[in-house]
Amino acid sequence: MTADFDPAQPGFGENPWPAYARLRAMPGLPLWNGFRLASRFHDVRAIASDRRMVRDTALFGPQEQRRMQVAENFHDMPFHERFVQTSMLELDGLDHDRLRRAVFPFFTKTRLESLRGFVTEWVDAALDRLIPQGRFDFIADLAAPLPGQVIGHLIGTDPALAPQMTQWSEDTVSYFDVSRRTAERKAQAEQSVVLFHDALQDLHAARKARPRDDLMSAMIGAENAGLLSHDELIATIMQILHAGHGSTIDVMGSGLHALLTHPDQMARLRTEPALMPTAVQEMFRFAPPLIFFHRYASEDMTVCGQDWPKGTKFGLLYASTNRDPDAFPDPDRFDVARKPNLHLAFGAGPHVCLGNNLARLNMEILFTRLLARTRSIDMAGPTAWKTGLQAHGPTALPITVATH
Repeated sequence: MTADFDPAQPGFGENPWPAYARLRAMPGLPLWNGFRLASRFHDVRAIASDRRMVRDTALFGPQEQRRMQVAENFHDMPFHERFVQTSMLELDGLDHDRLRRAVFPFFTKTRLESLRGFVTEWVDAALDRLIPQGRFDFIADLAAPLPGQVIGHLIGTDPALAPQMTQWSEDTVSYFDVSRRTAERKAQAEQSVVLFHDALQDLHAARKARPRDDLMSAMIGAENAGLLSHDELIATIMQILHAGHGSTIDVMGSGLHALLTHPDQMARLRTEPALMPTAVQEMFRFAPPLIFFHRYASEDMTVCGQDWPKGTKFGLLYASTNRDPDAFPDPDRFDVARKPNLHLAFGAGPHVCLGNNLARLNMEILFTRLLARTRSIDMAGPTAWKTGLQAHGPTALPITVATH
C-alpha cells in the first residue's frame, strides 16, 4: 500500500498531526518515496530497538554504499563524507558502541549538573537584556543562541565562536533535507564542514598542549589510549553539535508555543514550579523536534508482523508515535503533569539520543527562569514554522512579556 503523505504541503509544519493520524490508521507499513513508513508507537519502537536495523550503508558493500550516496547526492563532498557521513550517528554495532562509550561520561545527569550554574547565568543575562524591551522573538533572541553556547562550553571552544559553529552546523544538517539539496547548499555544507574541522583542529592542538576539564581534553585522552582515531574524534565532536543545537532550539520554541496555546497549563506551571521536569518531558512528547529517522534491514527479517528483504529502507516517524492513542491516553492534550510519559522523542535502541539529559537541563532552566521573571507572556504576532521532515519547530515566535 502506498501512503498518501505530503510533508511539503502548506500548513504541514504548523499542524502535521492529522496527517500522522491518517498514517497510523493505515494497515502495515505503507510505502512512501522508497521508505516503509512506521508511524505507530509500537512499530517504531520495535524497529528502532532491533540491532539488525542499521544506519550504515557500508554493510551492503562498497559498491552499494557508493550507489546510495550518488542516488541521494551525498557524493563528491570529501570532508562531509569523512566527518559527517561516517560519524557515530551513521555507524552501528561495535564501532558505534565504542564511540558512544568514549563520550558518554560527559552526558550523564551527574556530570551535566556541573553546567547548571553556567546555563542559569547565561539565561539570566539574556533575560536582563530582553525583558526590559517588552517584546522580542523568542527563537532568534533567546532560544537559538543558548544550545550553541552550552555545547561550546562543554567542548571547550571560545564562547565568541558559538554563533559561527551553530551556523556551520545548520548548513551541514540542513543538507539532509531532500527538499533543500541544491548545488549551492551542497557546496555550503561541504565548506562549513571544512571550517568546523579547522576550528576543532586548532582547539585540539591547544588542549593537547594544555588540557582542561572539557570534552576535547577528555577525547584527546581517549585518542591517546587508542580508543578512537583522530578523524573519529573530530567527527564525534561535530556530531554532538549537529545533533544537539537545532533540535533543542526547535523543542524550546514548540514548548513555549504549547504553553501559550494552553494558558491553563502555563498558569499551573507558574503556581507549581516543581512540575517543570514533567512539563519539559511533555513538551518533548507533544511536539518532538525529531520527526523522521531511517533504518535499513541488514538481513532478511520479520518485523511488525511482516517479512522484509535485506536492504529494505524504513522511515520512522517519531513525531507520530507520541500522539498515538494506543500509547498515550488523550494524546492530543497538553498536560504538564502527565505521568507516565514514556515518549520516543529521543528515539530508542542503540541510537537513543546521547544528549537528552543536556537538552532537558537547558529546557528546565530556560523555562524556570522565564516564568519566574515574568508575570505574563503573550504572542505578539504569527508563529512561523519549519517545513518538511527534517525537523519540527517554529522559526519565529514573537512574544510580549510583562514583569511583576
